[in-house]
Amino acid sequence: MDINSIDKNEIEKFRNLSKEWWKHDGKFKTLHKFNPVRLSYIIQTIKDHFAINSENNKPLKGFSILDIGCGGGLMCEPLARLGAKVTGIDALEKNCLTAKIHAEENGLDINYIMSTVEELPKTNQYDVILNLEVIEHVNNPREFINQSCNLVNNNGLMFIATINKTLFSLVFAKFTAEYILGFLPKGTHNWNKFLTPEEIYSFLIQNKFDVIGSAGVNYNPLGDTWYKSQNMNANYMVAGKKI
Repeated sequence: MDINSIDKNEIEKFRNLSKEWWKHDGKFKTLHKFNPVRLSYIIQTIKDHFAINSENNKPLKGFSILDIGCGGGLMCEPLARLGAKVTGIDALEKNCLTAKIHAEENGLDINYIMSTVEELPKTNQYDVILNLEVIEHVNNPREFINQSCNLVNNNGLMFIATINKTLFSLVFAKFTAEYILGFLPKGTHNWNKFLTPEEIYSFLIQNKFDVIGSAGVNYNPLGDTWYKSQNMNANYMVAGKKI
């Protein structure tokens, strides 16, 4: 994506949006509080799976990572800083542009592409793929995971983070988060499109993946913090290994 070919006035708009994406107290503040829990789980799982020396300051050097639905690059940048060759794709051009601008301003070489997973060449293969808070927004989740799995190298990893389809998630992850706490814009999620962990497991198994881990991500309102736990009634993460 060549930002030099775009009107300078438009670039300034995207630069301002980039700053908004990366404000810890801005409109994406919930992501900034939420992401460290997911990032820690992802990095530790990668280290354990590939037997990476935990003292290495660039532990992901040599690994290719694809972040599907990358948004402003909040997951891409820390992974790139750890040495990974990172590609971020998003269906929205403005997200790709703002992410690219922020990465360039911080001296990071990240490949951002406006694309869906279905449009990516299947000749592209990655050691790790991130599907974080994406699957609950697609029309055909089974096919979406099928397409994603085709892009993973043998023995590679797939991480899926989404929201469980429970009464608890309807009350807290949907109505409380959107209409009371204001973590997300109203109407962001459709509870009918939420998926259970068992459904995610089955999608992975059908694509010749072993499920190697799962964890819940929960919110502590007293401390306004997020933490990893065994409670997967609302937000949860699943890690799968391609056989």
